[in-house]
Amino acid sequence: MLYLRRDVISRRPEAALSSSRFTLEDIRIREAVRDLHVIKPHVYWMDFLIAVTAGWIAVLVAATLPLFSAGMLVALGIAVLSLYRALCFIHEISHQTSRTLPGFEKAWNLLVGYPLLMPSCVYSGVHQFHHSLKTYGTSRDPEYMPFARSKVMTVLFAVESFLIPVALLIRFLLLSVAGFASPPLQKWLVVCFSSLTMNLTWRREAGPQTVALVRRQSAHILLIWAGFAGLALAGWLPWHFFIVWLMTSSAVSFVNTLRTLGAHAYDSTGEPLDREAQLVDSIDTPGAVWTELWAPVGLRYHALHHYFPGLPYHNLPEAWRRITLVVPANAVYHESRSRGLAFSLLALISGSIRQSTIRQSTIRQSTIRQSTIRQSTTADDLNPSSHACPEQP
Repeated sequence: MLYLRRDVISRRPEAALSSSRFTLEDIRIREAVRDLHVIKPHVYWMDFLIAVTAGWIAVLVAATLPLFSAGMLVALGIAVLSLYRALCFIHEISHQTSRTLPGFEKAWNLLVGYPLLMPSCVYSGVHQFHHSLKTYGTSRDPEYMPFARSKVMTVLFAVESFLIPVALLIRFLLLSVAGFASPPLQKWLVVCFSSLTMNLTWRREAGPQTVALVRRQSAHILLIWAGFAGLALAGWLPWHFFIVWLMTSSAVSFVNTLRTLGAHAYDSTGEPLDREAQLVDSIDTPGAVWTELWAPVGLRYHALHHYFPGLPYHNLPEAWRRITLVVPANAVYHESRSRGLAFSLLALISGSIRQSTIRQSTIRQSTIRQSTIRQSTTADDLNPSSHACPEQP
């Protein structure tokens, strides 16, 4: 195959074979899921309300039982799984709009986001950079780190997840108050301390709308938590509630971190990747009931989600079923499948993902294609005569 960009030509047969095969698969896949982009709001509402109701009832039950008793631990487990599922709808909120899901974001914030100190503003407007072909897998991706290249980084990332609730308490119950009194501090909080990221070098743009949104949601959190404190002081809310909240939040954070580590190969070289390489670097874990517990709301189909970010979560299982039927056994899409979370985590820590010839070859070839385009663009800019030539077909 010839990679053409005006007068710049690069011959790479291996990349050509992969690209041609992926193009054919892409046509079949898009046709297979064409009718699955319609969202069903009642599914979202029913799923979310059941999860959040079960979660907070379990928290209250756990708060009334003796600490670390058998009953308390059972209630705590139910609370973790239920509130984790409810919390994961923040991912859907970042991909849907108020037109497709009217009122959902407000209800989600009130029932989950504000009580768990995880308002929608920390994810919406941030997550989009994790899907962009220009930023995915690069230093400008807020949700990507080269974990496949460092066991220490991977383990530390998992362990520190237990401390995230403490950081959220400091951020939204202490620093928010100071931020209201100091506009410069408020802007710093928006830029450096108001985004759900793993890439600590990533910085958010503090435009007027973003600052106002973060400020507004931070104020709502203070009001909700002032209500919690008032109920506790009045004796209507057990003080154990706050201990159970911390235990639940820490467990939810840890489970979500493990899921995140099992969602990608994290083996990008730091260069932008095309759609094929982004697919191969992402992981589907179809699994069964157990998988739905640790990767709820469609998150077990993470590679498929990166393929079709706007596809509603309730249609992902059917989309996956159709795709696996229409593409051949040696399809690029099958390279993104994992047997389970344990397998993905062990592969990541051991580095076996990096040793996968197929995965590395695909990512390397896709990076080459991206580099070819950038180099050709630079050559055209430096060579005035190239602009006088017509675009080659």
